[in-house]
Amino acid sequence: MIQPERVQDLNNRPVRRGRYVLYWMQASQRAECNHALEWAVRRADELGQPTVAVFGLTDKYPEANERHYAFLLEGLRETQEVLRRRGVQLVVRRAWPALAALQLAEQASVLVTDRGYTRHQKAWRRHVAKEAPCQAVQVESEVIVPVETASDKQEYAAATLRPKLHRHLKRYLVPLEQGGPKRDSLGLRFESVVLDDVDALLGGMSIDRTARRVKAFVGGGSEANRLLQAFIAKKLQHYASRRNDPSLDIQSHQSPYLHFGQTSALLIALKVAGARGVPQAAKDAYLEELIVRRELAVNFVHYNPQYGGYACLPDWARRTLEEHGDDVRPAVYTLRQLEGAETGDRYWNAAMREMLLTGKMHNYMRMYWGKKILEWSGRPEQAFRTLLYLNNKYFLCGRDPNGWANVAWCFGLHDRPWKERPVFGKVRYMNAAGLERKFDMSGYLRKVEPL
Repeated sequence: MIQPERVQDLNNRPVRRGRYVLYWMQASQRAECNHALEWAVRRADELGQPTVAVFGLTDKYPEANERHYAFLLEGLRETQEVLRRRGVQLVVRRAWPALAALQLAEQASVLVTDRGYTRHQKAWRRHVAKEAPCQAVQVESEVIVPVETASDKQEYAAATLRPKLHRHLKRYLVPLEQGGPKRDSLGLRFESVVLDDVDALLGGMSIDRTARRVKAFVGGGSEANRLLQAFIAKKLQHYASRRNDPSLDIQSHQSPYLHFGQTSALLIALKVAGARGVPQAAKDAYLEELIVRRELAVNFVHYNPQYGGYACLPDWARRTLEEHGDDVRPAVYTLRQLEGAETGDRYWNAAMREMLLTGKMHNYMRMYWGKKILEWSGRPEQAFRTLLYLNNKYFLCGRDPNGWANVAWCFGLHDRPWKERPVFGKVRYMNAAGLERKFDMSGYLRKVEPL
């Protein structure tokens, strides 16, 4: 089912008689459980035309580096093959994404795209809608409840968004039927990048190589599904009670795949909700993270134009951090020391190494990691910039709504005032003693050391 609320006209141009319906793939880089793709296929079937997909591959994607591009290309290669088997040709152009879309829109009857929430994603869609010679339609595919349906404003916290989302879940938490296309586009001739050899393609790109490719995670929807199936079979039953323990691996590892749109939150939610023999409390705990917390981050980025900057924080947080801005820090580390995992905190160093080497970090350690950067920086504004830089550079999932919300949470976003302390003021505090009291931290160190 594609709910009408997911579909939005981006311009007022009519459908024209072109050669195909064009799906501009950008945020939803997958061939399955993709509302934008299915809407394009259905529209093409109505018009008696084939569906063509296009992806713009640019060397200058904001803050992307070799680590991100390798994962993207691995996934894109698989998506191209799966689409081919469905009869949809995915054309990959070495061009700015909006330009690639406009190049193929010249012969399109309708242009359909998925939805992004960041500044540049919104700007690209505005530009394409303005310049396209045909109707341009946006179909929301990356959240379960469309963002404006859930709320018409920035929400204060999960507690305020949760009931609004749950009110709509019955309507939106339903499978997406896949069909067609009735006519394939495989015989149409386009100039396209060959994705067969990811290593060669990656080597020929002019990109930032300071964060190297990782081996721990391979891009692609099939790998996302493999990890999800293993999680449901072996880990989900323990999720409610043991997910926060860094010494364990009670994680689904879906965040990189969600970041690149290689899997769907809807698909994950349906599989988790339908898992047999799993306590409902475990399912509910996971769906809280996947739906409420993830869509709270989307709500934040969509409605707060200052996301990604210190000014995005709530007034109380900025005020209390400013009041304690000149407090003596227990230690102050340079960016070089932080980036090299060279602090006096062995738990923090281990978490940093985990991120450097795998592109991920245990979720609980990610919170601790961010809090300590606040504690170890000369000023809170500097800490925010440092944390955002490291987050976006090394995490496979760092440059998206979840990433920006996670950084801001360390400074008080989506939280409440706590007991006042030096440096932190009333912002939530975390320390090593808390880790040791709750978890087997020696086990975490043993887990990270072999990486």
